Amino acid sequence: MLSATIAKKVGSSICRASLQTALGTVISRGYRGDAPEPTMIEIPLPPWQERTGESLEIKKKRLLYESRKRGMLENCILLSLFAKQYLNTMSSAQLKQYDRLINEPSNDWDIYYWATEAQPTPDVYQGEVMDMLKDFAKNKDMEQRLDAPNLEYLDKSC
Repeated sequence: MLSATIAKKVGSSICRASLQTALGTVISRGYRGDAPEPTMIEIPLPPWQERTGESLEIKKKRLLYESRKRGMLENCILLSLFAKQYLNTMSSAQLKQYDRLINEPSNDWDIYYWATEAQPTPDVYQGEVMDMLKDFAKNKDMEQRLDAPNLEYLDKSC
C-alpha cells in the first residue's frame, strides 16, 4: 500500500515536470517580432477583354454565374442579389459596364470597398451600374442578406 502511494506521487511529479517543460518550450518559442517580412509575389493576370459576338441571353447567364461565384463570400452575396434584382432589366450598355466592373479588377475586395463606399471608385468603373450597386449595397429596405439567392428564380416556369 505504501509503495503504491509513493509510486503515485512520483508518477504525478514526473508528469507535472514534463508538462511544465513542454509548456515552457511552447512559451519560449512564441513570436517576438524578429521574423523577416514575407515577400509578396504578385501574379500577373491577363487583361480583361470584352467578349464579342455573345448574345444578350448568353451574356446575362454568364454574368449571373460570375456574380454568384466570387472569390469572397461578401461579394458573392452582394453581387448575386444585385444580379437577381437588376440583370434582366439592364440595357446592353449597362451589361457591358457590369461585365467590366466584376471581371476587370483583380481584387474582389476593391469591388466590395467601392460598392460600400469605403474607398473611392476609380473613374473607369464609375457609371450608372456602379451607382445602382452602391445604392443596392446601402440596403435601404434592411433586407436580410445572409446568403446568395436560391436558383429557383432562374426557372421561368416557377
